[in-house]
Amino acid sequence: MTSKYTSLKRECYEANMQLNALGLVVHTFGNVSALDRKNAVFAIKPSGVAYSDLKPKDIVIVDYDNTIIEGKMRPSSDTKTHSYLYKNWETIGGIAHTHATYSVAWAQAQKDIPILGTTHADHLTVDIPCAPPMKDVLIKGNYEHNTGAQILECFKNRQLSHTEVEMILIGSHGPFAWGKDATKAVYNSKVLEVIAQMAFITLQINPDAQKLKDSLIKKHYERKHGKNAYYGQ
Repeated sequence: MTSKYTSLKRECYEANMQLNALGLVVHTFGNVSALDRKNAVFAIKPSGVAYSDLKPKDIVIVDYDNTIIEGKMRPSSDTKTHSYLYKNWETIGGIAHTHATYSVAWAQAQKDIPILGTTHADHLTVDIPCAPPMKDVLIKGNYEHNTGAQILECFKNRQLSHTEVEMILIGSHGPFAWGKDATKAVYNSKVLEVIAQMAFITLQINPDAQKLKDSLIKKHYERKHGKNAYYGQ
C-alpha cells in the first residue's frame, strides 16, 4: 500500500542527503526533519543510520507528541527538540541539526559568532547567538525536549525573531537551523558553517577585527530581504 506520506518522506530524505553532500555530516551525526503542518506530523531521519545506507522508506513519520505514525526504525534522538520547535514556531517547516566543525567549535567555546563581514550580513543583522550550556537539572530531565526550550528561552531573552534569525548555537553542543522548509533549513546550516569558519579565520588573522559597520549591515541585508530588495531574479 502506498504511504500517504511518500512526498514528505522524499523531501526529508533529499534534505538529509543534501546535508551530507554539503560536507556537514560526520559519520551518522546530524539530522533534518520536514513538517506537514496540515496533518500535524513531521518526517525525520532514523537514528544512527549511515547516510550511505539511508533510503526514503527509512524516514520516520512522527507527530508533535513524538509518537511514531509510520516507520519501522527509531527516529533521531533529537526528535523531541524538533517537535518542540514545530509546536512553538508555527512559521517554520524544516529543521536541521549538524555537528559541522566550525559551528561546533564556536558552540564549544560558548561564544556568539560576531557579525564581521557582508556574508554574515546577507543573512542576518545580528551576531549568531550561542545559548548557554544547559543546567544539570535539565540535562538529567527530558534532555532533548529541554534543548528545544533552551532555544526558545535564548530567543526570548535576547528579543530575537526566529523568522529573521534562523540559526543558533547551543553552548557545549552544536548548531540548529530552520526555515520555511527542509531545504531552507539545510541552506541555513551551510550558511552557518561558512560564517563560523570565516569568523574564526578572520580572528586568527586579526584578533582585534571590528564588527561590520551598521551601514554595511543594513545595505547587505536589505538588498536581499528588504521591502525594495533587488538581489536575485
